[in-house]
Amino acid sequence: MSISGMMRTSVSGMAAQSNRLASVGDNIANASTHGYKRSFVEFSTMVLESGKGSYQPGSVDTQIRYGITQQGGFDYTTSKTDLAVSGNGFLLVSSGTGNNDASYLTRAGSFVKDQDGNLVNAGGYYLLGYPLTAGQTPTVSANGTTGLQVVNVSSVSLEATPTTTGTFAFNLPEDATVVPAGQRPSDNLVSSPDTLKTSMVVVDNIGREVVLDVYYAKTGANTWEMTVFDASTAHPSTTFPYTAAPLRTATMTFDSFGQFASVTPAGISPNMVQLTVPNGSSVQIDVGGTTELADGFQPLSTDFNGNKPSAVEFVEFAADGKLYAVYGSGARQAIYQIPLATVASPDNLTPEAGNVYSISASSGGLQLGFPGTGAFGDIRASQLEKSTVDTATELTTMIESQFAFTANSKVFQTGGELMDVLVNLKR
Repeated sequence: MSISGMMRTSVSGMAAQSNRLASVGDNIANASTHGYKRSFVEFSTMVLESGKGSYQPGSVDTQIRYGITQQGGFDYTTSKTDLAVSGNGFLLVSSGTGNNDASYLTRAGSFVKDQDGNLVNAGGYYLLGYPLTAGQTPTVSANGTTGLQVVNVSSVSLEATPTTTGTFAFNLPEDATVVPAGQRPSDNLVSSPDTLKTSMVVVDNIGREVVLDVYYAKTGANTWEMTVFDASTAHPSTTFPYTAAPLRTATMTFDSFGQFASVTPAGISPNMVQLTVPNGSSVQIDVGGTTELADGFQPLSTDFNGNKPSAVEFVEFAADGKLYAVYGSGARQAIYQIPLATVASPDNLTPEAGNVYSISASSGGLQLGFPGTGAFGDIRASQLEKSTVDTATELTTMIESQFAFTANSKVFQTGGELMDVLVNLKR
C-alpha cells in the first residue's frame, strides 16, 4: 500500500466532510429563512487501478445537491402582499425595475411596497406579473418572460364606477286614487301630483352623484305608471313642471294578489326598466319586487352599483394569482395577474444570493402558466413557505461528519507517523 496514497485519500475524506459540514452550517443558518431549500452533500468514490501485488487507494468526491422540489410548511401572516406557493412552481422576480434586468425564480414571497410602489421581497428582488387592462386575460408566453412587468401598486389612481344596474322596489297602496290622463306626473304639468314620490341616487361617468325623482301614479285597476325625472331639472319652488322631459315612463301591472306581473317598455329582461343617467351610463333597474298591497307607500328594496371617486386603501391577492386594488368605497379592481414558472428539473436550478434560482444547462427551459392550471400549484396569500431545514437532522449530520473527519485525520496522522519511521530508517 502506498503510504502517500493513503494520506492523499484521507485528505480527500477530510475535504469531503468539510463540504458536508459547510452545507450543514448553511442549512442551520437558514432554518428560519422563508422559502429556503436545504442543501446536502452526496459522496461518490474515485477508484484507481491497482496491480496484483499492491492496492492503490483512490479518494472520495462530493456533489452538492439542493432539495428545491421539497415542499415546506406555511406560516400565516397579516400582510396581504405575502405569497406562498403550494405545489409545483416558482414566483418570477427581477433583480431590478428595468426592462433588461435579469429574471429569477423564487419561493420567498415576503413582498412589501417600496418607496416607488414596487413590490420587493426580503432579498431585494421585484415581483413580476402581467398588467391587466380592462379586465382582459393576458396572453402568456409559455417559455419566456415577454409581457411581464414589475408589479407596481402606486400607479393605481382614484376610481369612479358609473351606475349600470340596480334594484328599486316599493309597495304601492292598493286603495290609491286613479289619476286620469292629462294630470299624471308624466304629463309634467304644474298640476301634476307628487304625493307618491321618492328618489334614487346613481353615479354618472365622472363619479358625481345624480339624484333622480321617481313618481308613481295609479292609472287603472292593477296598473301603475312609473315616471323618472332628473331632479336637477325640477322647478325651484313647485317641482313641476321639470325643465326636461322624463328620463323614463313605464307602465307596471300586477296580478289579483298584488304581485308584480309586467312592465312596459321592458329592459333587457321582463322585470327591468331601462334609462340613461345624465352624463352617465345606461342603467337596468329591476322593479320585479314591487307590490300592490293594502298597505302604505314604502320601500322594499333599493340598491345600486357604482361608486364615487375613492382612493386605493390596500391591495390583495386572490388564489388565481390576480392582484386586486381595493378602494375606499369597497370596489375591487384586478390590476395584475401573477404567473408561476417551473423547469423540467427544478433540483438542478442554480442557487443565487437572495434565495433565488437561475436556470442552468441541466435544469431545462422555463415554462410559465397561471396558478391552479395544468401542473402548476396554487398561490396562498398572507402566507409564507417555511424553510425545509430540520435542525435536529442537521445537528445529527454534523455529529456524523465530525466523527468522520476525525477518523480521516487519524488516518492522515498514522500515515505521517509511518513516513517518519521510513525517514528514520537511514539513521
